[in-house]
Amino acid sequence: MTKQATTAQKLWMYEKMVTSRRFEEAIARIYLEGKQPVFNMANGPIPGEMHLSDGQEPCAVGVCVHLTAGDIVTATHRPHHQAIAKNVDLKRMAAEIFGKSTGLSGGRGGHMHLFDPAVNFACSGIVGQGLGPAVGAALSRKMQGKPGVAVAYIGEGAVNQGAFHEALNLASVWTLPVVFVIEDNAWGISVSKAASTAVPHNHVRADAYAMPGHRVENNDTLAIFAAAGEAIERARSGGGPSLIEIETSRLAGHFMGDAEAYRPEGEKDGLVAKDPIPAFRRHLLESEGVDEQDLVLIEDRARGAVDEAIAFARQSPDPDPADALSGMFVETAGKGADA
Repeated sequence: MTKQATTAQKLWMYEKMVTSRRFEEAIARIYLEGKQPVFNMANGPIPGEMHLSDGQEPCAVGVCVHLTAGDIVTATHRPHHQAIAKNVDLKRMAAEIFGKSTGLSGGRGGHMHLFDPAVNFACSGIVGQGLGPAVGAALSRKMQGKPGVAVAYIGEGAVNQGAFHEALNLASVWTLPVVFVIEDNAWGISVSKAASTAVPHNHVRADAYAMPGHRVENNDTLAIFAAAGEAIERARSGGGPSLIEIETSRLAGHFMGDAEAYRPEGEKDGLVAKDPIPAFRRHLLESEGVDEQDLVLIEDRARGAVDEAIAFARQSPDPDPADALSGMFVETAGKGADA
């Protein structure tokens, strides 16, 4: 039986969604510092590429609300909303994006390579890379008799990678506690889903691997909550893996600096009109009976948390070049790092 989200769970999801959006807005502003009038991604306080998750927040909160710190999440190269929903340390995450020594990996990874072992979160800039590690983590839990569910987030473009099919096959063969979540924003960089994928909906691929396949349309936060709750409970109880496909919206470009000329005329305006955060806010006010002032307090708290994280990142020291190789090699007793 599908469980309905409680008011407390809905408010938690709303706060995480707002925190994620405020974080992305702050990062977008700061990212452009030093990169204008001539764009050079190496300049400014945040070097490198930047992939923002505006519009995809429901995919993160609707799933992660069911998870604990002991559960595993492998995320995509567009990971900020997923990291925030998994309770990754926001200050250290911001510092990592800024390349600072106080970052999650000492500033080595940047925004596409966020790792927080305290909450079992990881991501990668390689498309589909998290599928194998998620299956491995689920296998480890099962072999050791430990609790825990693994969730692998991927985009719809990754479904056409061989790693996707290998991961689903092994997860099903071994009846592993893992849930595969496809964030279908319809665009693999500038290539449309219709131009690259043989089937209109990827949840049907679950049939080939003897697991349930769910499709959630319209970026619906509560429908995601229901589908994810069912799949995660199935995994926890020993029922094996599931596949969830979520129709979501990328409100920003593929990366900062993307002109988005590939989008059909009017598409972007249509997606912005269906922004999931105002929609969920209206639900809380009109259907849940939440007081407006309570939502304002949540929004202020989210903005404050983001402001603190950004200030922490800006004020943190740059890494010491002498530490560049620290953590790269395993040190054993009686031997140095170069052994």
